[in-house]
Amino acid sequence: MVAGEFGLGKSTLVNSLFLNDLYKERKLLNAEERIKQTVEITKHTVDIEEKGVKLKLTIVDVPGFGDAINNTECWTPVTDYINQQFEQYFRDESGLNRKNIQDNRVHCCLYFISPFGQGLRPIDVEFMKALQDKVNVVPLIAKADCLTPSEIKKLKEQVREEIDKYGIKIYQFPDCDSDEDEEIKQQDKGLKMLQESLPFAVIGGNTVVEVRGQRVRGRLYPWGIVEVENPSHCDFGKLRNMLIRTHMHDLKDTTNDCHYENYRAQCIQNMTSKMNADKRVESPIPILPLSTPAVETENLIKKKDEELRRMQQMLQKMQQQMHGQDL
Repeated sequence: MVAGEFGLGKSTLVNSLFLNDLYKERKLLNAEERIKQTVEITKHTVDIEEKGVKLKLTIVDVPGFGDAINNTECWTPVTDYINQQFEQYFRDESGLNRKNIQDNRVHCCLYFISPFGQGLRPIDVEFMKALQDKVNVVPLIAKADCLTPSEIKKLKEQVREEIDKYGIKIYQFPDCDSDEDEEIKQQDKGLKMLQESLPFAVIGGNTVVEVRGQRVRGRLYPWGIVEVENPSHCDFGKLRNMLIRTHMHDLKDTTNDCHYENYRAQCIQNMTSKMNADKRVESPIPILPLSTPAVETENLIKKKDEELRRMQQMLQKMQQQMHGQDL
């Protein structure tokens, strides 16, 4: 998922990441049309091949986000969409045929931060806080070629300070165990460098230019050329490697083991509460017992009641037999 206000280069960056033009049929809106536009959810599917491995990815865009004068609760369509994908997966997982479940859950959200402000705006803080428990949020500084290296460094430090200040939970790169071999430890150093690079300062562009006799993707300016894949110019290479090569599985695992499990536990708890309040719960999803102390205590009491009932029946039979023998 990519999210951010209009004009931050989201479409250009997505096309640069996957070497494809996913927005061929996009219609650019004029000022009057943009005023009337509401937040929408659009999906694009792209097939890529990375080192002989074919991948099918779904990119979810959020046009209209942050463009209104009043942006109160403008992230609601986004959170609703993520919850809908969780709900659909929960229903499929609870059904009879669980072998070929299609996973449409959102595993990563790239959030674009404007390079023209002084850190995070209120809408940036509220959006990331609304999504932090539902999806892996990766903040990006958009259009990094608008800033000098010192300005990028200063903005990154300010954004990191504000993320800590407001308690925003962004995606954390995994740590390696202390007993791992040297190769893994070297990789761990690279992961720490990635974590320190957040938020990634990125530049998008599919124009091919010639630099030192080599043809590279970049942006041509009167003062020089900015290379999209040059690590000394921006963090585009780090972002692409993280998404497609090194951390794709960890993003999916974090979604499944953390965000989805929290949603699933909440759903089961809500259904169990309704079942206790009203036994006539109508739901297409099978209700699973929730392992909580209250439920376990209730089950134990029921078992004790059944044992007492059986003992009373046995005593009655013995009394009847003894009464028959006396006669």
